Amino acid sequence: MRDWRYLRAALKSGHISRRDFIKKATALGLASSVLTKTAGADDETPKRGGNLVLGINGAASSDTLNPATWTATYPAVLGLQLYNTLVEINVGDDLRSKPTAYPALAESWDTKPGAKEWIFKLRKGVTFHNGKMLTPADVVYSINHHRGSDSTSGAKPLLSSVVDVKAAGKNEIIFTLDNGNADLPYLLADVHLCIVPEGSKFTDGVGTGAYLLETFTPGVRAITKRNPNHFRSDRGFVDSVETLGINDPTARIEALLSGAVQLINRVDVKAVTEKVQLFEISGGAHYTFPMRCDMAPFDNKDLRLALKYAVDRTTMVKTILFGHGTIANDQPIPQHDEFYSGQIPQRPYDPEKAKFHYKKSRHSGPIALTVSDGAFTGAVNCAQLLQESAAKTGIKLEIEHAPADGYWSNIWMKRPFCASYWEGRPTADLMLSVAYKSDAVWNESFWKRADFDKILLAARVELNRAKRKQMYQDLQSMVQDDSGEIIPMFHNTIDAGSKKLRGFIASPASEMSGYRAAEMVWFA
Repeated sequence: MRDWRYLRAALKSGHISRRDFIKKATALGLASSVLTKTAGADDETPKRGGNLVLGINGAASSDTLNPATWTATYPAVLGLQLYNTLVEINVGDDLRSKPTAYPALAESWDTKPGAKEWIFKLRKGVTFHNGKMLTPADVVYSINHHRGSDSTSGAKPLLSSVVDVKAAGKNEIIFTLDNGNADLPYLLADVHLCIVPEGSKFTDGVGTGAYLLETFTPGVRAITKRNPNHFRSDRGFVDSVETLGINDPTARIEALLSGAVQLINRVDVKAVTEKVQLFEISGGAHYTFPMRCDMAPFDNKDLRLALKYAVDRTTMVKTILFGHGTIANDQPIPQHDEFYSGQIPQRPYDPEKAKFHYKKSRHSGPIALTVSDGAFTGAVNCAQLLQESAAKTGIKLEIEHAPADGYWSNIWMKRPFCASYWEGRPTADLMLSVAYKSDAVWNESFWKRADFDKILLAARVELNRAKRKQMYQDLQSMVQDDSGEIIPMFHNTIDAGSKKLRGFIASPASEMSGYRAAEMVWFA
């Protein structure tokens, strides 16, 4: 029945056609008369109207509308009400497995042999909120915003192989790469790579999105209204969207239960009741505790290994996730990824090995771990479990509590040891490039290995699938063995909404329907 619900939601949100709906549903063994009725049922037909209120975590007073600055969920969910990217990520053929790239502002793309040159054709007739028609020059301007030498955008490493972006005629953009990359369309779906008008300051919220900006108070709330000139008739159903910053997980669920909001992210499953809808899916999202390899004492590999062996992952999954996730192995590629390596032995909770490496590190004294539930739901409790399991190995952790507001700007990538969170990425290359490549802006553990970078670049152009898989296995082994990342678990993406809400599809790509829930849902 869960597959059936996904099919119905996908049909009504425009993710699949009616023809594909009937084809897939027939494969589930459903009668054609039922399929035809359901495919056109009035209660599943999107309705316009109503005011949607979202309760989203990751809000901070430092938030801006500049896509290059986004590091948390709140600005991404707000931003994708206003902007579009060239490409979007959809779920796979079974609606839940491998994410696939599909057209957004680009209507199609093609590449020459070797995948060094890509030609993207723009969708025609698209206008920005200010009335300006979308042109290739707007795309070139927007993409180059992330490529400059002074750029600190999270998308900068994704574009490191791009040596030129230029307009070609009235409707095409040519990307030229220094090395081939078959995954370029996936990279251009990154949430940061939003398209704005040429010359824009990137902070006024003018895009091509399904909603127009009315007000924005950073860290608090934003209000948008439906864009009557949006290029897609199957998006943007509600009249307005109010996006509230609610960082506390208890406050979010209470707001939903009271009716103050209709949709929230990162749900604490302990507080869920039958009064709401639960949207859950497994994917690549994972919790981490990065140790900065460029700072003492974590520049010592033995200390890093000692802490990795001091993690009781099984207890964490049971206690923090209540089974809504799986044990991880200190590397970020999930099991459903085609390049996941099942050859790496699972790292156990091993007090004796932890003691061995801790003694070898010659470290003594307490180790500070800075956490906040603003990093991820249950981060404080998770840190306490790590503190308890580490204590049994002779390692003393001192937990420092930080406020949720400003966590991503004041703590993350600044403190030597902290809590962090990653959404999954649609490809192994994208995940490893954005968080582990030596020059990645978001290399949160500041781990640098030239041999890792070399293999990562080579894997992008390797056409032999077996050889490419071996390369990614080697990369995952390096991360697991040597990096500064403690990755205890993959967690299911869990959002929740009002019973009146329709059209929501849980996506393995990221929470809140790939951050696009506001433009996809409607009220029954």
